[in-house]
Amino acid sequence: MGKTFSEIDESLRDFVERQHVFFVATAPSSVDGHVNCSPKGLDSLRILGPSTVIYLDYTGSGAETIAHVRENGRIVIMFCAFEDAPKIVRFHGKGKAIEPGDAEFDALLGHFTPGPGVRSIIRIEVDRISDSCGFGVPHLRFEDDRTQLPLWTEKKGEGLDSYRRQKNAASIDGLPALRLPDSETT
Repeated sequence: MGKTFSEIDESLRDFVERQHVFFVATAPSSVDGHVNCSPKGLDSLRILGPSTVIYLDYTGSGAETIAHVRENGRIVIMFCAFEDAPKIVRFHGKGKAIEPGDAEFDALLGHFTPGPGVRSIIRIEVDRISDSCGFGVPHLRFEDDRTQLPLWTEKKGEGLDSYRRQKNAASIDGLPALRLPDSETT
């Protein structure tokens, strides 16, 4: 039977830090809008305290998470144990997209050794923490991180700004997403 927790304690932190992938889910306020669930990997997540989590949001083909947290803040992160004992942990909370140029961006970025293509940092103030059994989750073995995203970003070079303008300015439902300055250097 699942449990809820009042904070991210050392045991939960240890579990989370051993996972190689996590999943982020958000939804727009509109009942007609599309729910989004995105897998995340690389070394992109940090626990800053008993109820604060941040992760690097790299350039991708869409910007649903940014759009949804801008609109309503609702977000959940899920971690599944694919190795070792079966377990699932969820962090529900309020998210905020912090972009280059925002006052806290550089300080938060300092918690990482980021690769190229970071377009924002998502900060989550966690208000519900729960676990469940994970009995139905298969065993999978981690081999290594994929290199395609950093290589693709480096290859895009100056074209990354144009790509973001085309693919990341709005969600698939038309909600505003990434704020794009006239000249972008990240």
